[in-house]
Amino acid sequence: MKKIFLLTLAVLFITSDLCFAFGLKKKEVKMLTLQEYQKTIMFPIGNTNDAYAKYFIGQSYISPISTKQVKMYNVTFEPKCRNNWHIHKAKEGGGQILIAIGGRGYYQEWGKEPVEMKPGDVINIPANVKHWHGAAPDSWFSHIAVEIDGINTSNEWLEPLSNEEYGRLK
Repeated sequence: MKKIFLLTLAVLFITSDLCFAFGLKKKEVKMLTLQEYQKTIMFPIGNTNDAYAKYFIGQSYISPISTKQVKMYNVTFEPKCRNNWHIHKAKEGGGQILIAIGGRGYYQEWGKEPVEMKPGDVINIPANVKHWHGAAPDSWFSHIAVEIDGINTSNEWLEPLSNEEYGRLK
């Protein structure tokens, strides 16, 4: 029985180290720097998102991926960073698509539970839906934001997500 227990511990230890070596799921102990995080995603982080800083809690970064035909931007959030509640308004069409490419974050529609986002997750946000998105408390987060063309489109920036609401995230 003791041999089985020790063998099990050895396998868990080896598997844990292999997961770490290959970048598989293992809880990070150390918070990555911006430069270290950049090496984990395929798109550039870009510059500080100064134009929209007043609509964010924490530091965000933006890098245009495409500005012709379909507008696409890599938006990166430092840990704990999130944007205010907002609405992508449109008379017809419009909305936004978020494609998670790195780290861990959240998306939440008004009146619904938050949805955890990990690389590969896609969120389709219809026009005229109040929502927010941002990083988890313990992780950087990047998503590609795809703007959907529409008629009479605009963004309405609203109140910040409260620290109390954000504090309930895992």
